[in-house]
Amino acid sequence: MVSLARAELTLFGQNKSTLIAALFVPLVLPFSVRAAAKEMDLAEAGLTIGTLMLPAAIGFSLLFAVYSALVGVFVVRREELVLKRLRTGELRDVEILAGSALPAVLSGLVQSLLLAVGCVALLDLSAPSAIHLAVIGLLLGLVMCAALAAATASFTGTGESAQVTPLPFTFVSMLGSGMFVPLELLPHRLASVCELLPLTPVITLVRGGWTGDLSGAEAFGAVVTAVAWTVLAVLVVRRRFRWEPRR
Repeated sequence: MVSLARAELTLFGQNKSTLIAALFVPLVLPFSVRAAAKEMDLAEAGLTIGTLMLPAAIGFSLLFAVYSALVGVFVVRREELVLKRLRTGELRDVEILAGSALPAVLSGLVQSLLLAVGCVALLDLSAPSAIHLAVIGLLLGLVMCAALAAATASFTGTGESAQVTPLPFTFVSMLGSGMFVPLELLPHRLASVCELLPLTPVITLVRGGWTGDLSGAEAFGAVVTAVAWTVLAVLVVRRRFRWEPRR
């Protein structure tokens, strides 16, 4: 697995388009959140610019550095018969997928930590009130996005279409998971639906880790939702993931 992860990391660094999308896009998009936040009454939701931008920045990292990047990795490796050849060796299926995903997951983790430090320094955020919630949210997000990427790759035919199939989940998460607009500012019924989106619990836990206003029941509900989506993605991968090129 270490050798596979090292090889994937080398290929990751050689792919300029993936590198730009994974490393630079999440650093730029939070500025659009700041521009949109000026039109909102964040005080009504008990939030500040910092507590809106920091979870959004981590969400962007998970979407682009982990989820979108891994969809392309899984599909391209499948089309190049790399996954098929790996299955003839000693690695189990889960080890092949985990080893292939490890560089992107580590990239997302490091990027999220750097974004958190940057937001705290530049936006005058105080220390997190419940850092364990933020850590749990980030770790759940990394695992869930990797699993969802493999599930999305199961329905993706070619490397070209891998640039398109992640877009629905990406756009829905950006608009409905509290990254641009906090759920507290949405109509109650719409907010109730958005709470069930895959990335919403991650944003909720990270934000609650800083504000400290997340109750135990709310935190537990967010964890259950994230775990449920991860389990669902794993089941889809076990049933539908293809190890040979789609014809």
